[in-house]
Amino acid sequence: MSGRLLFSHPTGNANVRAALSGLFEAGILGEFDTTIAAYPGNLWGAIGESRWGRELQRRKYDERLKPLTVQHPVRELGRMLATRLKLHRLVSHEAGAFCIDAVYQAQDRFAAASLRQNPHGFTGVYTYEDGALETLTAAEELGVPGIYELPIGYWRAARNFLKGEFERKPEWAATLTGFKDSAKKLNRKDAELAKAKKIVVASTFTAQTLKDYTGKLAPHVVLPYGFPDVSPESDRTSRGPITKERPLRLLFVGGLSQRKGIADLFAAVNVLKSSVSLTVIGNKVTADCPALDRELAKHRWIPSLPHERILEEMRSHHVFVFPSLFEGFGLVITEAMSQGLPVITTERTAGPDLIKHGENGWLIKAGSTEDLVQQLEQLVAHPESVRAAGMLARRTAAARPWPVYGRELARAITTMA
Repeated sequence: MSGRLLFSHPTGNANVRAALSGLFEAGILGEFDTTIAAYPGNLWGAIGESRWGRELQRRKYDERLKPLTVQHPVRELGRMLATRLKLHRLVSHEAGAFCIDAVYQAQDRFAAASLRQNPHGFTGVYTYEDGALETLTAAEELGVPGIYELPIGYWRAARNFLKGEFERKPEWAATLTGFKDSAKKLNRKDAELAKAKKIVVASTFTAQTLKDYTGKLAPHVVLPYGFPDVSPESDRTSRGPITKERPLRLLFVGGLSQRKGIADLFAAVNVLKSSVSLTVIGNKVTADCPALDRELAKHRWIPSLPHERILEEMRSHHVFVFPSLFEGFGLVITEAMSQGLPVITTERTAGPDLIKHGENGWLIKAGSTEDLVQQLEQLVAHPESVRAAGMLARRTAAARPWPVYGRELARAITTMA
C-alpha cells in the first residue's frame, strides 16, 4: 500500500505518536483525525502551557503533522471537564454523554465522514479498537484497505482467562471492570474485527488471543512497540545498594485492578515482609474494594504522577513488578527498562517479546503468587543479579527506540496488498 493513509485515533499516546511520525517520514500519511492535538501556536498548545491545562501536554504531536491534522474536540473536552468536575453521570460506563465510548464512537463517525467526503483521496485507513467500525465500513464501501490495530488482547480471551479470578480472588472481583461491557459493545468489537483487511498487534500474546475469535480473520502482523529514551547510567546511583537495612525496592505502576495481578503482588510482598518495600502508583478502578484499601494502607501509594515523575520513581527503585493476568503490551514495561529498572512480568504481556528470563528481566506464570514469591526471594538472596539485569534492560531499550517502531509500521503498511 502506498499513497495517502487516513489515520484515526481519538486521544493519542506514545505508540500513536511514533506511528504517525513513522508514516509521515515514509510519505504515506494523508490525514490525521483526532479530538485534540496540541501544537506550537494553536489553542491547545497555549492552554497546555498553563497550570490548568497540563493534561493537554499529553496531546502534543510532531509539529510536522500540524497541516495534516483534523480535530473534533467537543466530545473529548466534555469528557475532560466532566471528569475534572466529578460529574460522574456524564462519564458513566457506556451510558454517559461524555464517556470514553462516546468519545471513540464520535471520532469514528467523523473519520468515516472524512473518508466518504473525499472518496478518491485516500488509499487506506488505519484505525483502533472501539473507534473503527464506521471508518472500516466506509473503507469497505470505497474499496480501500482498512487496517485495524488491536492494542489489548481479544475480549473473549480476556473473559476466558479472567473468569477464574472470581473464585480465586473473590474479594478483588469488583476491580475486574471489563466484565461490565455490554453485549452491544462486545458485538461492536467483533464487527470491527470482521471488517478489518489487516490486523496489527503489539505482542505475541495479543496475537494468540485472536484464536478465540469465532469468525474469519484477516491476516495479522506482530509489531512490538518501541522504548522511550534511555536514562544515563549514572541515574542508577539513586537506587542505592540492596542490604538488610535497605530492602529490595519494588515498584508497580498501573490501574489498580486484578487484571493487572495486583492482588498477587500484595500477597507476595506480605510473604517477604521486611526484605522488600513496595511503592504503588496508580488510580483505583473502583471505590468498592475493601481488600484493595487494606493493602494500600500498608504500603507507599501514589494515585497519580506526571510522566516525568514516574520515570524518576523508576530510577529510584530496584525492580519493577508487573504481574498482569491479561495485557496487550504493557508500555510501563518498556518505560521501566529504559530507566535501567529490570522487570518481573508474566507470559500474558509483551514480556516474552522483550525479556530473556534471567538476563534482562524475569518471566513468571500469570496468576501464580508462588512463582512471584520464589522469584523475589531469589533476587533478595542474589542482589547482584538485579544490577546486571538492569544494565541489560537498558541496552535492550537503547536498541529499539520509538523511531524503529514507526519505521517498521510504515514498512509493514507499504507492503500490504
